[in-house]
Amino acid sequence: MVSGRLPRANPRDGKRILVVDDEPRMINFIRMNLELEGHLVIEAHNGLEALEAVRTKLPDVVLLDVMMPELDGFETLKLLREFSTVPVIMLTAKSEENDRVYGLELGADDYVVKPFGPRELSSRIKAVLRRADRPSASPAQAVLKIDNHLSVDFNRHEVIVNGEHIKLRPTEYLLLYHLIENAGWTVPHDQLLAKVWGYEYRDETHYVRLYVNYLREKIEEDPSNPKYILTERGIGYRFMDYKHKSDA
Repeated sequence: MVSGRLPRANPRDGKRILVVDDEPRMINFIRMNLELEGHLVIEAHNGLEALEAVRTKLPDVVLLDVMMPELDGFETLKLLREFSTVPVIMLTAKSEENDRVYGLELGADDYVVKPFGPRELSSRIKAVLRRADRPSASPAQAVLKIDNHLSVDFNRHEVIVNGEHIKLRPTEYLLLYHLIENAGWTVPHDQLLAKVWGYEYRDETHYVRLYVNYLREKIEEDPSNPKYILTERGIGYRFMDYKHKSDA
């Protein structure tokens, strides 16, 4: 059964946060702290309830536990990503990097390793919401034509590849936005992490690597031999200098 209560604090600036966990004590711990910040907390106790809640309650962010019986967090995330781009933070007791990376590859926006404190969880929620909401500003051109293969629609957060419109997830769009803003220049890993994810992510270089791979799969004719997003080993990434590209 999916449930939700009104927050104790004024919810005017709060968000609707879906907490998915089969442990009532964990849900109560998270609820208490998030309601103090003015958020509305929605509960789901398994994967199927979570999918129903995303469809019907329309949360702003989902906190999704990995270790649940029957439909675990990874399987739930796979199904969720078939119909929703809502930001998802995985809650996991596993600290191995492979498990964390797997969640990101399935479409999670972030992860928090148990046990965690209220301040860390709040910071992660704010970070994924920032990425979902910005940037409001965009280059002067609504649709930027890079070449005959690739255009970017900054109003719709889409790329247009050979005439086909491909929707970008918020983090993918932000990363591409900042790379294009600096076209022709190498943007260091730490600068991309600060601009796209937030200063607190400055050491999480695997985020940049994963999302560059996602973008390459969507925009490059040959992702294994990219021409738009180029790697400067040990430094960062550079978007092709399309402004001075020779058409000869």
